[in-house]
Amino acid sequence: MMTSASKRPTVLVVDDTPANLSLLSHLLKDHYRIKVANNGQKALDLAAAAPPDLVLLDIMMPEMDGYEVCRRLKANPLTRRIPVIFLTAKTETEDEELGFSVGAVDFIHKPISPPIVAARVKTHLEIKAWHDFLQDQNAWLQQQVEKRLSDINHLQDASIYVMVSLAEFRDETTGNHIRRTQEYVRLLAVELAKLPKYTARLTPGYIELMSKSAPLHDVGKIAIPDHILLKPGKHTVEEFAIMKTHAQRGYDMLKRAGDHMGEYGEFLTLAMEIAGGHHEKWDGSGYPNALVGRAIPLSARLMAVADVFDALLARRPYKEPMSVEQATAIILEGRGKHFDPEVVDAFVTILDDFREVAALWTDD
Repeated sequence: MMTSASKRPTVLVVDDTPANLSLLSHLLKDHYRIKVANNGQKALDLAAAAPPDLVLLDIMMPEMDGYEVCRRLKANPLTRRIPVIFLTAKTETEDEELGFSVGAVDFIHKPISPPIVAARVKTHLEIKAWHDFLQDQNAWLQQQVEKRLSDINHLQDASIYVMVSLAEFRDETTGNHIRRTQEYVRLLAVELAKLPKYTARLTPGYIELMSKSAPLHDVGKIAIPDHILLKPGKHTVEEFAIMKTHAQRGYDMLKRAGDHMGEYGEFLTLAMEIAGGHHEKWDGSGYPNALVGRAIPLSARLMAVADVFDALLARRPYKEPMSVEQATAIILEGRGKHFDPEVVDAFVTILDDFREVAALWTDD
């Protein structure tokens, strides 16, 4: 159990004159725990071992003067927040300027006045107590913010899972397709971030959000009738026209969610870009808006390569799976026509990584 004495603030008194140590200890001992040091190095050792709440520090000491002791206290993360009051016979303005520049909070001139020492010590300990309280409050608030953000992120992840699960429930071929394309997008973004023009934009945090958004690229398929979505053969022209609406429908669904919340944020914005734009083509021949080149959002340009590559490797009732080499040849053929040339170049660079992902999450 802590005693009342152990709860008192600790004051470290540093002076090379025994009489001064005795005087200050006697003056302060009824209200504070007192530690004493008769040289600078001992003061630093005591402060580092058990940081006091305040230091009363003589300036003129042999070997290491008070200015240097203060500099070292402020350089140490363990002691930099301890208020230091200089005790000195120096009265020149430049001496005080130097003292404040190295981190002191106050000066008490010798010969000392006991009431002044007691008042200054009390005042600075009260200030420190408030600083400590505010620091503790800030730390607590930071923890609460981080917890709330964690809760929001978990809710966001759960919402994504529900929406993606709906798509998987209606089309059982989408499960591993979603996992593979999510990883393809991440790999492409990481590689593209090595280009100076993309480094500032494609930060690790942004890439993480993009990767989280990627599974929603086909969320609009929820709105496609079963006889079209689940048709085992090729679609008619009319059926394919309906099938193509999934991009715009996915965009609209996510936009309505943002409208309902009153904000979109980076995550929902990326999800809308990917859902609405992953079938756009670099040359403007894609859908739903026939966007051209860089008018297509970067996230959608990445998704386009990931989505087509995975579709080419997949087995469907109406087609056999292609080899990685065959799929790669088609991606290269689409460079500058279907796909962003820079994204295709990134794809070629990391093709072995794509192979590993395809082998890891097979549909078998």
